[in-house]
Amino acid sequence: MNTIQELYQVVLNRKEFPEGNSYTCYLFNAGLDKILKKCGEETAEVIIAAKNAKAGASTGNHELKNEIADLIYHILVLCADRGLDWSEVEQVLHERSLKIGNLKEFKQTDKDT
Repeated sequence: MNTIQELYQVVLNRKEFPEGNSYTCYLFNAGLDKILKKCGEETAEVIIAAKNAKAGASTGNHELKNEIADLIYHILVLCADRGLDWSEVEQVLHERSLKIGNLKEFKQTDKDT
């Protein structure tokens, strides 16, 4: 079992057996809107950290890796809340990794992105 799967099991455990002083339980109790708000906030923080980080600089990437970890955690909470097992997401990623040449054609308007 990998680290993300282990964390997902902790999230599921918190959902099934709530603990009073748990941030994860707080998110479940607050509901989908709060979970989505946190996913959005963490996404924005990843973007800002990436812009602030210097490529290849370990000190500049400290903030980025922490923000990515926060985003992944909140995505796991979202999956658990919606009843989506993390292994299903892993399966999609695995299937995509087996494709060769899956680059879609870009429209002229996409050339700068």
